[in-house]
Amino acid sequence: MDFEKPVKDLIDEIENTKNRQEKTNIDMSDMIQRLEQNIIEKRKDITKDLTSWQRVQLSRHPDRPYTLKYITKMTENFVELFGDRNVKDDKAMVGGFASLNGETVMMIGQQKGINTKMRQLRNFGMANPEGYRKALRLMRLAEKFNKPIITLIDTPGAFPGLEAEERGQGEAIARNIYEMIRLKVPVICVIIGEGASGGAMGIGVGDKVFMMENTWYTVISPESCSSILWRSWDKKEIAAEQLRLTADKMLGFGLIDGIIPEPVGGAHWDYDEAAQKLKDFLIPVLQEQKQKTAEQRVSERIEKFGKMGFWDEV
Repeated sequence: MDFEKPVKDLIDEIENTKNRQEKTNIDMSDMIQRLEQNIIEKRKDITKDLTSWQRVQLSRHPDRPYTLKYITKMTENFVELFGDRNVKDDKAMVGGFASLNGETVMMIGQQKGINTKMRQLRNFGMANPEGYRKALRLMRLAEKFNKPIITLIDTPGAFPGLEAEERGQGEAIARNIYEMIRLKVPVICVIIGEGASGGAMGIGVGDKVFMMENTWYTVISPESCSSILWRSWDKKEIAAEQLRLTADKMLGFGLIDGIIPEPVGGAHWDYDEAAQKLKDFLIPVLQEQKQKTAEQRVSERIEKFGKMGFWDEV
């Protein structure tokens, strides 16, 4: 990212210092240590006062951990399940049973892909209707065996192609929202990257909804909002600010229940720490939800989403 350039300059300086150390056999460990400490301080400074657009950029960072990375780092014995039993297996949506802190849970989320070839295979994290139907099948399976559900949301939106609409994209998302409200098991939703439009809502209805620190959640991307309002993408920074899409704004609006901190500078700097922070946050929330009856969870879920928003009557 452009605003991360000062950090890159320090990393380059460390590499140059290490090369000089090898060539000259002069101990420069103190200088390298100071530079490494400067990197940490610089990362703190950079992320202290980020704009909304810069948060959007961080959420899309190519090195940012995706769903499968979090699952691998914070769970054990993950068994991926495939297919919607109707059309095909959607690679943009992944899910399966895993062990989280010794307890079996159902993990579901969008997967973008870690390189160009994988991004094409995963359709850049944009699920088709069969992806949402696959997710619903896995949720019902978890409910059958009385296992909690954790969804990790990271999508620029549901796939808007003609074939997706022909197979009922809108119905699939609406069905998921309807069914997730009524699930009898605990459901925890976490936005780990982009949370755009119905693509996010299709697996985003739960007892608790959280956002990681450098993520966004809104009805439309800043670029699309800019193109609609100003007929150009040039106003995307203004659109990002006006959409109030960052985690702190969403918490203030009452649309989410909490913000999960990330490693200094963003989750892309340390996968292990990012996954550990998420895991440490989820475990007590799951324990809290397990103490409630199924009827209580469903009732609270309906009330939670039913009272969202604020308005004036005249």
